[in-house]
Order: sequence, then C-alpha cells, then structure tokens
Amino acid sequence: MKILFYGDSITDMGRDRENEHPAFKMGIGYPNFIAGALAYENPEKYEFVNRGISGNRVVDLYARIKEDVWNHEPDVLSILIGINDVWHEIGRQGGVDIVRWEKVYRMLIEDTLARLPNVKIIICEPFVLKESATSEQWKEFLTVKEYAKVAKKLAKEYGLTFVPLQAAFDEVEKAHGAGYYLFDGVHPTAAGAKLIATEWLKAFQTKIN
Repeated sequence: MKILFYGDSITDMGRDRENEHPAFKMGIGYPNFIAGALAYENPEKYEFVNRGISGNRVVDLYARIKEDVWNHEPDVLSILIGINDVWHEIGRQGGVDIVRWEKVYRMLIEDTLARLPNVKIIICEPFVLKESATSEQWKEFLTVKEYAKVAKKLAKEYGLTFVPLQAAFDEVEKAHGAGYYLFDGVHPTAAGAKLIATEWLKAFQTKIN
C-alpha cells in the first residue's frame, strides 16, 4: 500500500528532496511518525512518499498534482492544506479566498478520483493556535476555521476520510499552552506532529486499513 502525504510546510518538515533513502525522505513531522508506526507494526506492507512543499496553498497543490501525485499512483492520498491560503493573504495579499479555495480543492479531488478511481483520499483539517506568528492578527487567522468547515464538507460530499485536528489542539493547549504543540501557532513541535499522527492513524485504522 503506497501512502502519499501532500501539503505545505507542516507536511514537508525538512524532507530531503535529493535523497529518497527512507531515513531522510519523510522529514521530521507527522508523516514520519505515521510511517514509523505503520512500518513497525507491519514491516514491508507500506510504502511512504512525502510531497509536502513549504509555503504551498491549494492552488500550488493543484498546479503540481500530476507530477507529485498522479505519477506516483498512490493507494492512499493524504492532504493537509489551508493555513497558507489565509496566512499569505495577511502577509502579502497572496492568499486564496475561501470561495476560490473550495473550487480548487474540489477540482483537485474530482480530477484525482477521475485519474485514480481506486485511490483513498484523506482530508486533514487545517488548524491554528494563538502564538507568536498568529497573535497580532489573530482575528484574521481565525478564518482558518471557516476553511476547515469547507474541508469537512468536501470530505463528506465525496465520501472521503476526514481527520479532525482543531479540537484536539484546542484541548491540549489548555494544559500546556499553544507553543508546546505549535511553536509559532502554525508549525508543529515534535509533540504537535505526534498529535497529528495520532489523530490521522485513528481515522486510517477506522476507515481505510
């Protein structure tokens, strides 16, 4: 079973683009935690591919989908996208508004299902916490939660697996603070990556595996 992780820096997390050796190609984020858990329990059953690229928005995912997804013909496609579509608008008016975001995300799903009719798609919920990179424009960053509602709606509409993440981050933040899990409110620490992987594996084991 080939599992491909697709998204932005939260998925990328320093993966080595020049070295496809398993020790380097997954980065240090949640895909590595997932790969470690599944490969440990079921040696040689899975193949893992990380195609996260830092800074990506949904339009960037769509632009590179043939080379980075379809050509790999994955059995499972896991997508986490949304924070940069909001953040880039706040920072330099380069974001993707929510109406266009839904249109492009829908195209990405429909075109992928047409090209790979047997692929199982996992939609991960975009998330945000109030920390160093988000506190100053916190009201604007809260828009991410509206994008999350769209992601959940699309997953339901197309019968895809949805991984809820915002509520899990909100809960753990109460005990240890946002920075313990998302060091700047966006990017996960090791604990944050482990949280994402844990929620992802719950959904994967229930709906797919």
